[in-house]
Amino acid sequence: MPKKVFFLIALFWTGIILFFCLASFKDVPLESVSNIDKYVHTFFYFVFTSAWFLFLKKQMKNSSKIKLITISFTLSVLFGIGIEMLQEFFTTTRHADIYDVLANTTGAILAVLIIVFIDRKQYLDKI
Repeated sequence: MPKKVFFLIALFWTGIILFFCLASFKDVPLESVSNIDKYVHTFFYFVFTSAWFLFLKKQMKNSSKIKLITISFTLSVLFGIGIEMLQEFFTTTRHADIYDVLANTTGAILAVLIIVFIDRKQYLDKI
């Protein structure tokens, strides 16, 4: 796939997160599943980190995987913190939540672990 496609996927997913994290969902009954929003945050940031990693991998072909992982992970965590700050200071229906940041970071860590696992498996398969 061309790097432009990876960029558009990563950008689209970033927009999805922005929309769902800044829009008001106070009338949506989600209480039936305990802490469902934390699972959603984890999923969002798992995909976010993975998508940006794949784009960076195409964009920066000569960079080490550890550098690409570090950049995508850091971008993910900072973006998550930024969203929480936007919720606190620029919306009236949403508020910052440290547990959302922890769920976001968990998703990013899971993405990194899977990227490393897949990379390690591909390396071992070549031996």
